[in-house]
Amino acid sequence: MKLVSSMSVVCSRFGLSRCLAAVVPANRRSVVVIVWGLAALAGVTTGYSQDESAVREVLRAPQAATIPFEMTIHGDTRVDEYYWMRDRENPAVIRYLEEENDYLKKQMADTESLQSKLVAEMKGRIQLTDTSAPVFDRGYWYYEKTSEQLQYPIYCRKKTTLEADEEVLLDVNQLAAGQSYCSVGEVQTSPQNNLMVYAVDFVGRRKYSLRIRDLTTGQLLDDEIVDVTGNVVWAEDNQTLLYTRQDPETLRPYQVYRHQVGTDSSQDVLVYEERDEEFSCGVGKTKSNKYLFIASVQTLSTEFRLIDAHQPTLEPKVFEPRRRDHEYSLDHIGDRFVIRTNWDEKNFRLMTCSETETNREAWKLLAAPQADEYIEGFELLEKYCAIQKRRAALTRIEVASWRDDTLMELSDVGRHEIEFSEPCYVAALGENPEGQTPWLRYHYSSLTTPPTTYEYRLDQRETKVIKQQQILGNFAPENYQTERVFVAARDGAQIPVSIVYRKDTPLDGSAPCFQYGYGSYGYSTDPEFDSNVISLLDRGFVYVLAHVRGGQELGRAWYEDGKLLKKMNTFYDFIDVGKYLIEHKYASKDRLYSQGGSAGGLLMGAVINLEPSLYHGVVADVPFVDVVTTMLDETIPLTTSEYDEWGNPNEKQYYDYMLSYSPYDQVEAKDYPHMLVTSGLHDSQVQYWEPTKWVARLRQKKTDRHLLLLKTNMEAGHGGASARDERFKETALTYAFLLKLAEDR
Repeated sequence: MKLVSSMSVVCSRFGLSRCLAAVVPANRRSVVVIVWGLAALAGVTTGYSQDESAVREVLRAPQAATIPFEMTIHGDTRVDEYYWMRDRENPAVIRYLEEENDYLKKQMADTESLQSKLVAEMKGRIQLTDTSAPVFDRGYWYYEKTSEQLQYPIYCRKKTTLEADEEVLLDVNQLAAGQSYCSVGEVQTSPQNNLMVYAVDFVGRRKYSLRIRDLTTGQLLDDEIVDVTGNVVWAEDNQTLLYTRQDPETLRPYQVYRHQVGTDSSQDVLVYEERDEEFSCGVGKTKSNKYLFIASVQTLSTEFRLIDAHQPTLEPKVFEPRRRDHEYSLDHIGDRFVIRTNWDEKNFRLMTCSETETNREAWKLLAAPQADEYIEGFELLEKYCAIQKRRAALTRIEVASWRDDTLMELSDVGRHEIEFSEPCYVAALGENPEGQTPWLRYHYSSLTTPPTTYEYRLDQRETKVIKQQQILGNFAPENYQTERVFVAARDGAQIPVSIVYRKDTPLDGSAPCFQYGYGSYGYSTDPEFDSNVISLLDRGFVYVLAHVRGGQELGRAWYEDGKLLKKMNTFYDFIDVGKYLIEHKYASKDRLYSQGGSAGGLLMGAVINLEPSLYHGVVADVPFVDVVTTMLDETIPLTTSEYDEWGNPNEKQYYDYMLSYSPYDQVEAKDYPHMLVTSGLHDSQVQYWEPTKWVARLRQKKTDRHLLLLKTNMEAGHGGASARDERFKETALTYAFLLKLAEDR
């Protein structure tokens, strides 16, 4: 059962964001601790200053205590007056977060009815009682179902046919009972279909527990494995699990353990430990079910180890040793491996090799990209190979048959791409666990087309819809217009931009406009459907996705031009798109808004420092804003694994460059736009204190009377709330903030 793809671990870094801390001499740290202790005794930390410069209307914004903390490197000393906020055990920290939440509630009190209306709209568009597209694997149809009365999904299956009796595998609502947060990670049934393992996190810090259920009796086994990543895979003996464990401090997944069903987890065997602190590791299984793999992943390098899935106690063997600047992933079919690799091809190509000779020198070319293409992934079937590509910032799916039974070459006869007609869309290979089929499953969506699962008959080029998300209410795709334009950046680069609006929205420069961006880790922001956005479109907003450098929308070079010492391109691209929107009448110059989250929150912070008057309002979700301090601390999650993304500030060249754009360090005494900032107390990727310190410093220095609001989810982490209705409420708050500003100019 592959409800979560085994290959996803290789690409997990694309979803990664940031965290935080600082490196200072031990004597400096001890002095600060003493100062903090004296301040606490004096009662300094229990209140806030009376500075009224940030007053809006009659409400006084929280003002945090300032305690200077010096950090020196490369002969440069930075002073962080809010460093004390990183102590989550300090009652003053929790009190400050609660005061910020209370301040936000009061400032947004006039939108409470609007927020309730928005939640009702968003819920009203979704078929709350629904079933996902079923996937057939090893004799069973697997699917998830949701209910209008329940907040979480239910995992189910039916044997052989969809007309068979339903078997409930896991009801997440029962797990979540009495919990303020509940996130289920991987859910996998065993090869013989009689056992199931699942991962659950009740905090939001991505520390999971693994539990095993006997599907014949419905009972949980005594096996319980706690404080792990949630990444787990079954061996083919039906009794063995491989799983990954993280470092308790940095949360870096670095160990792979083997567990035997029915034994105490204290007896689990360490199979592999990743000693290089720049690498994380994960486990999975090839589509053929013949091999388990351990993938060690770093920004610019990967390394796979293989284990016979039928003999999981054997030592893992290296497939191809790690090399600097070499990234690869693999899958297996018949007696051959297919490898996606950037060896001698920046935009990746597909290679193949035998099971006995896996070193790089033995690889044979299977498929190469055209000059303007980037190969993102592939799917192996018994008679066909499907390749997911990206060209001109849009995804494509190419299909070809094998030339013969050796599976070493693809035939040019009948080789073709599946056709898509919309100007902005995203198509992606879906779950295809059964290789002996002429049908290829893929997913499709656009800014106006709801998520749709298709099956494509490869030998006849026929397409059928398996499932399309039903959008209720008065939504009609023909009422909306989508566009794809390219905006010239200041250095001449052509930035792809996806735009959607109602056809009756005037494009005369009077409309409010909401611009979204990310631009990091090579993660491409795709123009996919979001039913929530309809609430803005129907109120006259133009919605825009800026595909800025740092993603891979235009291939690997697009990513490399937005990282390390070229990171400023990401910020300039976003700004240049914003100016284009105003110049070409998509936006009102005083009602242009923007949003970004995590590394996209860094984007928001850098943009408002560079161009504080361009946007009327900005939403920064769990923003990575204290770049230098975070990247100097090797004890926190993600830092050491991301030197090749941001640079290592222990080297002066990178320190100086990071410092030049770090939002927290670049806060100045000037006017800033209205801002809504969100955070999660248990966030393991961007620690709660980054956005908290940023807001406090902005309050101290900014010269305007604009709204500055901080919302901290005290019961969740990086992804926000886990319950369905709570997620709607988070989105409603963001939209109410924008609508409040758009009307109250």
